[in-house]
Amino acid sequence: MSKNIIIIGGDGFCGWPLALRLSNKNNNVLIIDNLSRRKIDLDLGTSSLTEISSIHERLSIWKEVTGKTIKFLNINIATEYEKLKNTIQDFNTDVIVHLAEQRAAPYSMKSRDTSRYTVDNNLSGTHNILSAIVDVNTNIHLVHIGTMGVYGYGAVKNSIIPEGYVDVKMDDGTGNFKDIKILHPFFPGSIYHMTKTQDALFFQFYKKNWNIRITDLHQGIIWGLYTEETKLHDKLINRFDYDGDYGTVLNRFIMQAANDIPLTVYGTGEQTRAFIHIENSMDCIEIAINNKAEDRVEIYNQMTETHTLNNLVELIKNTFDNVKVDYLDNPRKELKKNDLKVKNQQFLNLGLKPKLLTSDKLKEIYDYIKKRSTNIDISSIYPSSKW
Repeated sequence: MSKNIIIIGGDGFCGWPLALRLSNKNNNVLIIDNLSRRKIDLDLGTSSLTEISSIHERLSIWKEVTGKTIKFLNINIATEYEKLKNTIQDFNTDVIVHLAEQRAAPYSMKSRDTSRYTVDNNLSGTHNILSAIVDVNTNIHLVHIGTMGVYGYGAVKNSIIPEGYVDVKMDDGTGNFKDIKILHPFFPGSIYHMTKTQDALFFQFYKKNWNIRITDLHQGIIWGLYTEETKLHDKLINRFDYDGDYGTVLNRFIMQAANDIPLTVYGTGEQTRAFIHIENSMDCIEIAINNKAEDRVEIYNQMTETHTLNNLVELIKNTFDNVKVDYLDNPRKELKKNDLKVKNQQFLNLGLKPKLLTSDKLKEIYDYIKKRSTNIDISSIYPSSKW
């Protein structure tokens, strides 16, 4: 059954391929975006390796290729509340997917201006969406893309990260311990991650007081280039960031290998992180949309595998010739080494088929980059945000 779905942040890294996926499944899709990610590129003097057309040309090409229409409105959800609320009402909205937050930890720590922007944009935006749902219709299902980083990396040693909640025992004051389920403790590693932990508290509060249906997806680091829909036309291609602020680590490594640039490993390379392919990310969000939260804020761990940075280096060295590596002083305050064991059974139970990291998938990205080496700005690769 088709749904009326608003994707807030639908011009971005996750939002664009999601809009295409959901439109292709015959949903009525509206993108709300203020195009701030494009402005940040201009401010930083960087750009996606892939050439990104204007939002209007993208949508025109999508209609030309598929015959399907995706609507677009330019709204700043952090500051234009009435426009947001009226749009949600007029669209007869069933689902809102919230992808409109400033998503880069390094950018959030770059300066006091970028820190304040991240807090103002992310927290005001999230709260305005929740408020609008209360004003319009509390049956609207909110799906939010969070981050695995809210759990911290190695903050609780020798533990398996659960899906959002942990069972604990609390002393009732008489020496008796009662079982209770609480949110996993938060250990944010940046201003960006801190805003995601605050989102989680917003969600618990609005669930308790207005019984809003909310699903929060704690996502790992995305890698990959294509989804089935972005393959349909060159101008539907997704972003591919490789710079020191927005470039995700694996995509950056592949770009460096393809251009004979040493892989830039921060610290010892013994840090472990969770990963997910961009296609699987779309799968997970679609599954979440089709499994509406009911009794509590539903929290899923949206990841398929974990690797140390050194594991990634070895895979790339075993796949491509003459790969060089530079170990840089870590610009971030984090453990030199951490384990990461994560539960992700809920998505697997609901039918997720993981696309795991293989040499063939690395080669697909590598070959694409090789054809576009003239677009590389080497100076932007190195970290410029330190904390």
